[in-house]
Amino acid sequence: MHAHIIYNHRLLKRDAACLPAVTAASLYGRGVFTTVAVYKGAPFLWPYHWQRLVNHAERVGVDTNEIDEARVLASLKKLIKANGVTTGRARISLLRNTEGGVWKIEESERAKTDLLVFTAEAYEVREDGLAITVSPFRVNHMSPLAGVKSVNYLERVIALEEVRSRDFDEAVVMNEQGEVVSGTMSNIFWVTHGTLHTPAIATGAVSGTTRAHVISIASDLSIPLVEGAYELSQLADADEIFLTSAELGVALVTMFDFRRYSFPVGSVSIRMREAFREETMKATDGK
Repeated sequence: MHAHIIYNHRLLKRDAACLPAVTAASLYGRGVFTTVAVYKGAPFLWPYHWQRLVNHAERVGVDTNEIDEARVLASLKKLIKANGVTTGRARISLLRNTEGGVWKIEESERAKTDLLVFTAEAYEVREDGLAITVSPFRVNHMSPLAGVKSVNYLERVIALEEVRSRDFDEAVVMNEQGEVVSGTMSNIFWVTHGTLHTPAIATGAVSGTTRAHVISIASDLSIPLVEGAYELSQLADADEIFLTSAELGVALVTMFDFRRYSFPVGSVSIRMREAFREETMKATDGK
C-alpha cells in the first residue's frame, strides 16, 4: 500500500489517518468496495466500477445519496498523482457510519457514509501461468451477500490463504449445490471445443467488471460464450482456463491440480488476453 490515502476527500498520510472506531462498518462489515486497475496513471473501466459500487451499496444498506461520482473520481485521480501510480491498483470503499444492527450507535454530526481510497502497486502475475486447485470451502448462493463485494471479505481471504498454504496461486470455489462459482478473488472462464464458458451470476459469482469486459471482447471477436451452471467435471474437461479480475487482468491457468495446459498462438485464451491488453492501452491513451 502506498503512503497517501483519501479519507472523505482529504488527502492524508496513511499512518496519520484517524477513522471512527464504532461504526456499522467496523461492527458488522457494512460497507462495499471495488478494486480498480490503473494503467498509464488512469483508472480503467471506471464507470462500470462506480455503477457496481453504488448497486452493491444499495443491496447492503449503505447510503450513497451524499456520495458524488465526479467528486470521488477527482479524489481518486488526486491520490493516483500523489502516490505516483503509473501501473497499479486502487481500492475505493464506502463504509456505513450510522446505526444499523444490534449495537445502537448514537446519532452524531458525522456523514452517513465514509469514503476511503488507497492505492498499491500492480499485482504481479506469473508469466508462466497460474496453478489452481479446488477450495474446500463453499459459497452459499442464497446468502444476502452472495455476489456482493462487501468489506466483510474474510471468507474469501481465508480461502485464498488456505490454497496458498498448499503452494497454489488460486482456487476454484463452488457453491453448496456443487456448481462452479469463481476463484477466491477472481472470475473464471474456460474453453471447451472453441466455446467460452463462465459461471452465471446466479451461482453466487461476483459480477466482476473485468468479467463483463471480457464477455464484451468475446462478442467483438465472434467467440461463442455461454454463461451457465456447471459441475466441476465440466471444468475439468476444459481445453483452456483463465481467470479475470482488476488485479489479474486476463491470467492464463497452466495447471489445474495435476493437469497441465498449453496455449498455442491463436488459441482462444491468448486472443482474449491480447485483446484485453490492447483495450487497456486504448482506454487510457491521452488520459
